[in-house]
Order: sequence, then structure tokens, then C-alpha cells
Amino acid sequence: MRTFPQIYAALRRKNRGQYALLSGCCFFSVLLITAYVCMMRSPTILAVLPEGGDSRKQVMMIFVLAVIGCAVFTTYAAGLFFRQKSRETGVFLALGAARRQLKQELRRELAVISLGACAAGAILGGPLAWALWQIFRALVVDTQEMSLTFDPAAYTYALTFAAYVTAMLFLLGGRSIRKTNIIDVISESHRSEPIRAVKRWYGWVGIALLVMGGFCGYIAPSVFVRGLHWYAPEGLSAVFYLPALVGLYMILLHTVANGWGSKRRKYKDIIAVSLMRFQGRQTVRNMLVMTVLIAGAYFASFYTPMLGTGAMLGYDARPVDYAYHFRADQDIPQQDEVHALAEEYGVTITSWTQAPMARLAVDGDRHVETDGTLGTTWESVYYAQAKSELFLSESAYNTLTGESLDLQPGQIAAIMDASGDGQGVFGGFVTLVTNPITGERFPVTMVDDLRNDLLFGRYVVDDADYAAMTDRLPDDWREQMVFFNVENDAQTYNFAKALFYEIVDRSGPEVALYDSYDPVAREIAIAETGEYFLDPETCEAYDFTPIDYDQRDSSNFRLYWQYMPQFRVLDKADFVKTTAVFLMLFVFIAIVCFAAVIVIAFTRCLTIAITNRQVYDDLRHLGAPRAYLFRSVRSQVRRVFLVPMVTGTALIYAFYAMIMFFNDNRLTMGELAGLGSCLLLIFAVSAILYGVYRLTHRTVCRRLGI
Repeated sequence: MRTFPQIYAALRRKNRGQYALLSGCCFFSVLLITAYVCMMRSPTILAVLPEGGDSRKQVMMIFVLAVIGCAVFTTYAAGLFFRQKSRETGVFLALGAARRQLKQELRRELAVISLGACAAGAILGGPLAWALWQIFRALVVDTQEMSLTFDPAAYTYALTFAAYVTAMLFLLGGRSIRKTNIIDVISESHRSEPIRAVKRWYGWVGIALLVMGGFCGYIAPSVFVRGLHWYAPEGLSAVFYLPALVGLYMILLHTVANGWGSKRRKYKDIIAVSLMRFQGRQTVRNMLVMTVLIAGAYFASFYTPMLGTGAMLGYDARPVDYAYHFRADQDIPQQDEVHALAEEYGVTITSWTQAPMARLAVDGDRHVETDGTLGTTWESVYYAQAKSELFLSESAYNTLTGESLDLQPGQIAAIMDASGDGQGVFGGFVTLVTNPITGERFPVTMVDDLRNDLLFGRYVVDDADYAAMTDRLPDDWREQMVFFNVENDAQTYNFAKALFYEIVDRSGPEVALYDSYDPVAREIAIAETGEYFLDPETCEAYDFTPIDYDQRDSSNFRLYWQYMPQFRVLDKADFVKTTAVFLMLFVFIAIVCFAAVIVIAFTRCLTIAITNRQVYDDLRHLGAPRAYLFRSVRSQVRRVFLVPMVTGTALIYAFYAMIMFFNDNRLTMGELAGLGSCLLLIFAVSAILYGVYRLTHRTVCRRLGI
């Protein structure tokens, strides 16, 4: 070896573990972000996540957490690499090597690492997302709409993140070369980052800030919209979560510096505790990233058990087996045809009730928006005909439910769900009902709410009032509601599917509408803006997929068609198929976040082996037994895994329970059952993380020769 590049290459081969670690971190970060963004921006996903909906906001929120986590992770890995490399840089400088020579060699190395690792991650991210999706389709459910397609524009996000990683490597690398004090450069690899004195009150103040920040961040959007009548700019609400982040950082600082045990136990595991303190700042940064990613992963994971548990309990609680409604101008199967179809499939219908309904205009307040320099504001304006609702007469309600409701003329009752809730979509309060054809108005007085899941969102009035209100209404404003029961409901899936297809086949294009389509609201929108966002010919411009009878088994059709039947056996059997895209998306997100947590924890623990090897060698020569060394390493590795896992899990579970409670200021049986299912999921994931912890512990001990 006679030339400088040859010597530099020899040192690179000797330290190939450090290069492999940095390359692996960069590759894994870009791989995860690319896979995530390919899935997030896939037309398959966007077709079932409406623009502005809660699901899309959740996906974007977790994506931001993943980007922040991977960015901090790669920055930390790069900092560790340059700290370890600083010694050889200092030796070269001491021997007279020019900084220009070192800079050229380092740039060549970083170009290979950044371009190679980032390019590989970006190239393989799409195939990884596709492969995981195909595994889900093979093992869980496979439907036509789950055919995954990618949007090439999604790679803009991935390339942006890869550009950040590359720029960050060159920036940190250049800074390490520019240092002028050779002694400082040589000793950089041995310099610790201890935590300054942390008062014991940090822990409790951190908990208070965490609770306050979580609560303020959650209620901030409601305060803006309901209290200030202001639609705040996107992302402003996130600012109110910052106290929670500060509180979380203080909790982790306290945990690393002081612990939560008694002062009398401060000398227990003194070696492990001291090493954690001497590397405290980098340890806390890693723990913070892991905690945030664990919280995001569980937030995505909870979607499936909450949705599934609540849905199954709701299906079982329905008062009848089969229910469907249709517009009176449609040629939908009537009682004799349904009986004939039931006989064909060997199904016995045990009861049948049918009653008329009518769509009438009701009064209410509408939000009139005004665009301004600080965002959009709104004011509440009363409309005598604000929207339309479906109405039943009291005799029709009694026929369908078997109750004996007796309303007086001028009285009106709203039908809530079985728990008495409007689910955030039904206010249940009107004072004026209008016949949309004749224009005749009827003042009404609200009485106590009724409860029925299958009739949820409708109103009941006195028989005489119903006759007057619906006078001269055409068939396209009238509907029929059908309830019937069968023997051995769980064995009637084929009949339910055949009847569902028959209903769809005999429905005309004029009823291919979203469930939130409202003819009265449409008239107002056309008068004010010239178009209605839910009209079939314009809905695509507003990111709504048109209701298509040829896609009757798609999630979009079954979740949003206005006249979708409610057949218990069909809904239960096809639940996973109907919500497959939602479920698989959030499962995928959870896998990505948990994978990032595992890699970060594993990498951090390996740095313990690299950084503290000399300390453990000294302890061994001083006579420390193998069992003591083993226990000391286990204490360090356990803290890296346990603290973020417990903190992140407890934080997100409490936050999720808070969301469920503040939705309607209570927890329903379905929500409690869903939270119980989430606990079972936590136990399962914790068992997997415990297995990774054991594997990591053995790896670190092997690196340390223990």
C-alpha cells in the first residue's frame, strides 16, 4: 500500500461493520418510506378514502410520524458513523494528510453509500408494498377492487426523503472534516453525551404536559370550528400537541437519568444506569423516536379490532334478520317474489312487515363559508328547507317495530341508534317540516327520542300529520321499508346474496346515489354554486367514486350506496371483504411502523456493544463475574426496549379511549368491547417485541464476548 487511496481502502475494509450499519440504516429508512408512500398514494387506496375524510387524515398523520422517525433515525446513525470514523480522520491529519484528500475520499464513500442504499431502498419499496399486499390477499381476503396499482407521482415523496438522507450525510461528513483541533477529532469517538442534572420533578411535570398536550391537541379543531367558526389552516392543530411531545421528552429524560424506583435502590445496576446516563442524550432521542412510532403503529393497529368488534356486536343486536328499503318508483322484489326466491333456496320466512316512508324537507342551520386571508370562516344561517329526511307515520313505526307509539298532532319524534346516539351525523331536532312539492309547511314540536338501529336517522309523526305532509308527493319522494325474519338465519347466506343481487339488478340509474345524497341540499347547492358535489356526473371532481352497479361487491358500493340492504348474514360473512382495503391499509401501516421500531431498537443496542466494549473488558479484568456482566447488559437492552414500548402503548391506548369517550361523552358496549380487543392485540404484539428483545440481548452479549 503506497498510495493514500490504498491506505484509506484498507481502513474501510477493516471497519466494514460501520459502513454496513450506516448503509443498512439509510436503505431501511428509504425502503419503509417508499413502501408507505406507494401504498398511501395508490389509486386503489385513494378510491376508498374520500378526500378530507378521517381515514385519510389518520394515514397522513402516521406518515408524518414515520418520516420524522426515520429522519431522526438516519441522522443518528450518520452521527454515530462519523463519531467512530473521527479517530482515523484525526490520525491522517496528524500524519500530514491534507483535508482536501480526506474530503475527496469521504465524498466518494458517501456517494456510494447514499446513492447505493437510497436507490436500492427506493427501487425495492414498491415491490415490498406489492408483495405484502399480495400476501394479505392470499391469506385474508381477495376481491376485485384489491388489485393494487401504483401512482408514479408517489415516488416524488420517496425521492424527496432520499435527497434529505443524501444531503444530511454530506453535511455531517463535511462538518467532521472541517474540525481544526486534531486532538478533538481523535477523541470524538470516545466523547459521551451525558445528561445534565435532571430534577425528579421532571417526571411528574412531563406527565402533566403529556396529558395537557394530548387533550388540547384533540379538542383544538373543535374549538376552532365550533367556537371560533374558523377552519384553521391544515396542520395548525398539530401545534397544540407540542406540549405532549415536550412532556414525553421530559418523562424519558427522567426515566434514563433518575428512574422511577426508590432512592434506596439507586445503586442497583449502577454500571448499566451510569452507562445509560453517559450516553443519555442520544439514548433519549432514540427512545423518543421509538415511542412516537409505537404510538403511530398502535393507532393504525386499533382500527381493525375497533371496527370489527363494533360491527359484529351491531349486527347481532339488530331486531330483524333482513331489512331493505327502496324508492317507490323502482321495480324492487315484493313479498311474493321474495317468498318465491326463499323457497328456491330452501329458506323459510317466518315474519314479514312492510311500511311506507316519505322524504320531506326540514328546517335547520347551514354553514355559509367565507374565504379570508387567515383561512375560511363560517356563519350559521337558518333555512326553512335546509335538507331532507325520511318520515314514517306512527302506525308504520308501530308495524315495523311492534311498539305502541302514540303521538299527538303536531308532535314529532327522532329515531336514534339503539344506544340513543346520533353518531355525529343525525341531529334529531326540527321545528318545521315542508312538503317539497306543494310547499305547504307544518310546525312541529319534538318529543322524546326513539331508538332503533335499522330505522336510525328517520322521524315519526302522527298519522293524520303524515297524510297531510305527504299529500301529492310523487313516487320518487316516497319509499318502502321492509323487515322480515327467517329460520336459521346463519344458514341463509346464498339466499341473502341472491336477493341482494336481485335488488341491485332491478334498481335504476336514478337511484345510483351516495347515502348522503340529499335532493333538497342539492337544490340549494345548485342555486348557490351551480353544481352539487354528489351528483353522479360531478362527484369524481370531488374525489368521490361514482356508485356503479357493476361494482356491487366493492367497498365503495356496499358502504355508501343509499339503498344498500341490511342483511345480517350477508353483512357478517362479507364484513372483511367489504372493508378489506381499509383493514389491509392500516395493517400495512402498522407493520411498517413496528418494523421501524424494531430496527431502531436493534441498532441502538448494537451501538451499546460497540461503544461500551472497553468498559466491559475492564470489568472482566477487574474480576466481574459473567453473570453480573450478563445482567448489566440485559438491564441496558431492557431499558431501550421496555421504556418506549410501555410509554408509547399506554399513551396511545389512553388517547384512543379518550377519543372514543369524547365522541359522544360516553363509552358504549361496542366501544368497550373494541377496547378490550385492542388490549388483546397489545398482548400479542408485546409478545413479538419481547422475542425481538431476547434475540437482541443475545446478539449484544455475543458482540461483547459475554
